[in-house]
Amino acid sequence: MSKSAIANKVSQLYKKILINNCSEYEQQDLQKSAIVFSPHFDDETLGCGGIIFKKKQAGADVKIVFMTDGSKSHKHLISEDELKIIRQNEGVACAQVLGLKQDDVLCLKLEETKLKHLEATAIAQVKQILDQQQPEEIFLPYSREPLLWSEDHLATTRIIKSALQSYTKDAIVYEYPIWFWFHWPWVELFARKEPLRSVILKNTLDYGFGLRLLQDFQCSVYIGDILDNKRAALEQHKSQMTRLLPKPNWSTLGDVSNGDFLNCFFQEHEIFRRYHHQAEGDIEKHY
Repeated sequence: MSKSAIANKVSQLYKKILINNCSEYEQQDLQKSAIVFSPHFDDETLGCGGIIFKKKQAGADVKIVFMTDGSKSHKHLISEDELKIIRQNEGVACAQVLGLKQDDVLCLKLEETKLKHLEATAIAQVKQILDQQQPEEIFLPYSREPLLWSEDHLATTRIIKSALQSYTKDAIVYEYPIWFWFHWPWVELFARKEPLRSVILKNTLDYGFGLRLLQDFQCSVYIGDILDNKRAALEQHKSQMTRLLPKPNWSTLGDVSNGDFLNCFFQEHEIFRRYHHQAEGDIEKHY
């Protein structure tokens, strides 16, 4: 049996164990109001696109809050000011495919890659949004994402958790993984590019070969029936999915680990770390 065949079998086994370990998101909860906090333009769809679409089908009030301004992803090829406009427009277009209206999209426009230095400002803005919208569910990035490429993700999570300390309504919090998927067996262990190989190996070791999934992620949402809708939404982030300029150094999500990384977001289930926020008490009271 070839290495790729063995790797595929191991990956399928992990998927089966993971889903069997999770409880299914309750269908009646699809109607609950929600806010999805997204560090960058595309994280909302990668991590939550399926459940956003299903909640909108059920008639729920859903808002997306983009934390950063989108100015850095391809700044070596295009001006930051132009990138800001492109990526904000992509975010709105994507949200509309998921069933939201333009007014359901909020952009804080904080400088990308600098969010950790702007946390006080962001906390005040998030508090105001929570008080105005009063969501029953809150979606934010996984609090144990690997640091590389994830500083804005981790800063977003810190910001939301700080803002929740003064939120006066009970809510359910769902953490969604993004860069946590960047380890074996979800992506090829020996990537073609040497720097990536060492990063994947480190993440694989740090995250117990993926076994932490079984510890932290206990909620799943079946999205196998609307994967085409999730794909259509993600395609609106054209700057991340295609090369807007015909240059080989315009990187796309499909380039990461030869497409293995992107494929992680089109499995039949989205998974979440889930816990209660109580208006009075511990914000991480687990089910």
